[in-house]
Amino acid sequence: MLLSNVVGQHNAKKGLLNMWQTGHFPHALLIAGKEGTGGLSLALALAQYIFCENKQQQDSCGQCTSCRKTAKLEHADLHISFPSISPKPGTKAMSRYYMQEFREFIAQTPYSSTYDWLQFINAENKQGNITAEECREMIETLNLKSYEGGKKVQIIWRPEYLGKEGNILLKLIEEPPSNTIMLFVAEDTEDILATILSRTQIVRLPPINPQDIAQALVSRSLTDEKKAAQVAHMADGSFTEALRLVRHAENDLFPDVRNWFNALFRNNGVELAKFSEDWSKAGREQQKNFLRYIVQLLEQAIRARYLPGHPPALPPEEAQFVQKLAAMQVSLEVFEKMVKEITDTIYYIERNAHSKTQLHALSIRVVYTIQGRNIPVL
Repeated sequence: MLLSNVVGQHNAKKGLLNMWQTGHFPHALLIAGKEGTGGLSLALALAQYIFCENKQQQDSCGQCTSCRKTAKLEHADLHISFPSISPKPGTKAMSRYYMQEFREFIAQTPYSSTYDWLQFINAENKQGNITAEECREMIETLNLKSYEGGKKVQIIWRPEYLGKEGNILLKLIEEPPSNTIMLFVAEDTEDILATILSRTQIVRLPPINPQDIAQALVSRSLTDEKKAAQVAHMADGSFTEALRLVRHAENDLFPDVRNWFNALFRNNGVELAKFSEDWSKAGREQQKNFLRYIVQLLEQAIRARYLPGHPPALPPEEAQFVQKLAAMQVSLEVFEKMVKEITDTIYYIERNAHSKTQLHALSIRVVYTIQGRNIPVL
């Protein structure tokens, strides 16, 4: 994977390249970021850069033999450990039993979650882990000479799954064999042994900004520009979530959002009933996406009101709608209540509540909220 294919994270990429080019790259690096921020993608791209025979200023060449091998996760000096399960009774869980499946999984997208990976190998309800046996094998492997005469790279995806067995690796992390680099990819550093954290240099990945998410979706031909912008703002900084949203985003959501708000502010019961009827026929994922999109627009309206120097990064039509919403005589408390009503409805729909009833009830509650009336309690 090329560094340019890692979505966003420009500062992290720039800083890591600078460390490498100035000879200050750590032998044990921990890349920490929430799901969807690209930790695994960045680690794989770094490994390709390290092995590249014709490094460019900002990226690996992508063409040399080492780059091609690394891109397929087939480089002899690239070692990867990840959560796995026992392939059969009496056999310990080891990453090497699932390496071919992992290559196939990463080929689909390196932005999938650990849960997705465990489902990919049919773990079902089993909890994956990185075993003590794998830690010992890691030590043995990294103490061997490099197969191709250069660096050795060990990637450990989700060191949170090491548990106390991670203590086995402490000496290896602190005093690795020559020309060995260890890349840890984590989502929650609180679940990693403090003894490991203290021996690594941590690079923290922030949420990906919506512009980078939208650009990546379009460049990968996953959707059009307008839908990409909508999805990017719903994804909450996660490219994993953006990919999931794209799979369920069937139509342009904005026209229905605008119509719904017009009906709400005019208290048009006929239109509100039609809204509930029409959207009750959509799938639950599409219903949740629609409601999440409304929450994002409301949050943008709040920002537009209180941070006027920062115009919303939305397509022109949505940006104009947000600006009008921000200028209306609606208090912050009303906006907050609207967001709460919508997020509550998402919760109910997730739990298989009758969607038509929930959507109609939501419309009524929001109308009462806008008008400053108390909702009757039976």
